[in-house]
This record gives sequence, C-alpha cells and structure tokens, in this order.
Amino acid sequence: MSAQVGSKAPDFTLMDQDRNPVSLADLAGHKALIVFIPFPFTGVCTGELCEIRDHHDELSQADGKVVVITCDTIFSNKAWATQEGFDFPILSDFWPHGAVTQAYGCFNDELGCAMRTTYVLDADGVIRDIIATDQLSEARPFDAYPAALGRI
Repeated sequence: MSAQVGSKAPDFTLMDQDRNPVSLADLAGHKALIVFIPFPFTGVCTGELCEIRDHHDELSQADGKVVVITCDTIFSNKAWATQEGFDFPILSDFWPHGAVTQAYGCFNDELGCAMRTTYVLDADGVIRDIIATDQLSEARPFDAYPAALGRI
C-alpha cells in the first residue's frame, strides 16, 4: 500500500551525499518535505532543487525541513550537490534499488526511478499533503510547498 494523506509516513534510513545516515526520525518535531526526484543532473530535477535551494529560507521560516530521495548512487548525488550547491540531504535509495521509493508508492517500474512526488509531513510524521506531477518532464510548482506547510 502506498503512502496516503492522513497516514504515517513509511520509515526509512538512507545515506545522504556525505555518507551520513538520515532517517524519518531525524525529521520528528518539524514539518518536512520528502522530495522524490527521478534523476540527478537533468534539467527539470536540477531546476526544482535549485528553486528549493534559492528559497530555502522561506521553507525554514515555515519550520519545514527538506529531504530529497533519488534512486541514484551516493556518488552521483554528491557530485550533483557539490556542483549545484545543495546543502540539504540528498538520500540514495539505490540498493536495494528503490525500496523506500516503492514503500511510498512512487517508484516507476519501467524506468527504475522515482516519480516526481513530494510528501508533506507534519511534526508527527503524518502525511498532510502530496504534491506530484504525472509526467517526469513536468516540474512541481514551488509555491505549493510553502502553501502546504502553511496549512499544517
């Protein structure tokens, strides 16, 4: 069963781009955005995360923490974060391939990547909103993030 609004977010522990373990428990006590992206180094994914980077203060003021999850490797995520100046965790769900992404229900079996889906959590880890697009080539609107955090 995939993660749904009103349900507790599925637990996870994944390594970030600096090889630090990050878990759902690390988000406890804060509102959070769990941002699944298909592929690092692609135009739409880079554009979305650059917008989050450039407006990170706005999300922080709403008590929102950002965690990004890809099905790519730690090494790729590290190179991408360094190149783009991302200072939020980019977690690798590479092996077992896409296990966390599958638990959230946003894994694309045909391409072996995450769909463009964001889960908005309250301070107790309950999913309060899901912001997604049906097409990998379509970016999520950044304005949806502070609006969703503001409703919690």
